Amino acid sequence: MTQKVATDRVLDLRSLLNDLVNAGRMSQEDANLLQGANRNRQQAAMHPLAYIASQTVEDLSRPGKLLDSETLTHWLAERANLPVVHIDPLKIDVSQVTSVVSYAFAKRHNILCVDVTPDEVVIACAQPFVAGWEPQVEHVARRRVRRVFANPADIDRFSIEFYTLARSVSGASGGPGASGATNFEQLVELKTLGDPDADDKHIVNIVDWLLQYAYDQRASDIHIEPRREVARIRFRIDGVLHDVYELPASVAMAVVSRFKVLGRMNIAEKRKPQDGRIKTRRSDDSEVELRLSTLPTAFGEKLVMRIFDPEVLLRSFHDLGLVGEDFARWEGMTNKPNGIVLVTGPTGSGKTTTLYSSLRKLATSEVNVSTIEDPIEMVEESFNQTQVHHKIDLNFAAGIRTLMRQDPDIIMVGEMRDLETSQMAVQAALTGHLVLSTLHTNDAPATIARLLDLGVPAYLINATLLGVMAQRLVRTLCPHCKEPGSIAREEWGALVMPWKVNMPELVYRPVGCLECRNTGYLGRQGIFEILVLSDSLKQLITEGCDLQALRKQAMREGMRTLRLSGAQKIAAGLTTLEEVLRVAPPQ
Repeated sequence: MTQKVATDRVLDLRSLLNDLVNAGRMSQEDANLLQGANRNRQQAAMHPLAYIASQTVEDLSRPGKLLDSETLTHWLAERANLPVVHIDPLKIDVSQVTSVVSYAFAKRHNILCVDVTPDEVVIACAQPFVAGWEPQVEHVARRRVRRVFANPADIDRFSIEFYTLARSVSGASGGPGASGATNFEQLVELKTLGDPDADDKHIVNIVDWLLQYAYDQRASDIHIEPRREVARIRFRIDGVLHDVYELPASVAMAVVSRFKVLGRMNIAEKRKPQDGRIKTRRSDDSEVELRLSTLPTAFGEKLVMRIFDPEVLLRSFHDLGLVGEDFARWEGMTNKPNGIVLVTGPTGSGKTTTLYSSLRKLATSEVNVSTIEDPIEMVEESFNQTQVHHKIDLNFAAGIRTLMRQDPDIIMVGEMRDLETSQMAVQAALTGHLVLSTLHTNDAPATIARLLDLGVPAYLINATLLGVMAQRLVRTLCPHCKEPGSIAREEWGALVMPWKVNMPELVYRPVGCLECRNTGYLGRQGIFEILVLSDSLKQLITEGCDLQALRKQAMREGMRTLRLSGAQKIAAGLTTLEEVLRVAPPQ
């Protein structure tokens, strides 16, 4: 039922402060300070709840905690007898909710529609004691109104974003703006969205929103997938794809064209795949690079953009989860003056991040570090990077051959994918260089078989290979909401029983909160399987290599399998059994 309020009462700072004092949540001294403060014009325009949250006042009912926006939102909602809703843009149909009321009406009444069902519209309000607008909304929407309370700052922010996006999509659907931009800019500065009623370039606005939104959601990839009538936009967040929005097919085509222009791609060519790059500058003045890839499909060009955020790509080894004995073994291999060190795993397993982090540590002023990559995933000033160009026959093998004449100390090869590249890497290692590269194999011992399959002789593997690290990425439990749980002994058996390792029954399980968008997971870390080639292991590497014997010997010498490494992360309260079983291959 619609909740009616007898007399509308707009929140004001004085009464809100008095209520907090009477509720035992704030001291009278703090209330007097906030009431008597000389607020500037910007602060005076703030919602009183947002202003109080911005002043870092202690919550007397929770010693050591502050009256932050989330706490104040729940407190006020309880007083108004309204449920609290957290506005999650990934779960809202923007075109539907913005069609209920106009932006001017929503702004005037500090409301935002967050859901529409056949029977009701759910309206988030920032003024819980004002309900005079309800009859008008019910008349226009022809549905009953269910009021909820949300963080006023969220209502203000998402009102602008949702209505701006809806207007841009609508404008782009029917006007010449759908043709895309014509300038070849390389650096895209993402601006803050302005007034939705202001005149704007619709496609440019949609592109700006899409990129900024992806950065805010910590996305690693953006997918624009054309269908018959619409195009679906999805983000990959912590390794999992999420639906974000649906654009009309004509608008999506124009958005893809805009990205192709920015990436210096041929917008007239839609029949064959293309690759491009964009460097963007965010509103906070930080730079992020994107790698673009288009693919012709039945309904048009599909565009995937890989986001290379320096804060994510160049992380410390501790952030990567490479610590303790694993880090010591990895550091021992990469600090050798010559030889080959390989990182293996499927696409998206963090190989590039590991190599970049290692190269940054190795690239001191005393050494020359050079790379040959396809493509250069992020430009790093501390070493020399070369891009593969197949059209001019600059492949990995030719790149290594050239780098050998550039007086290198350390060479990073993007991937050892064929015999010629492998032979050149071996030659570089034999002539006194440290070579780092990647391969696509399931685990570390399988890398030996892969090199043999490529045609590298066993004696050259023994002479040059220092070690192999296989890795995967598991989602880590959200530290804000994880709860204690348990794992039975037989469940541990899927990971560690063959090695008779004692593991605890008490672990943690995902719950879900605002910080992790109710997924229970926040961020990712690596699990690692590190094989260091010892003399005894080299004796087992022959043309008809027995991988099982090699694996057992490596484990006797301290190698932990991916699943065992994952089990230790579970025991430490960092991830879950389901996550490890999802990404780690069976042994």
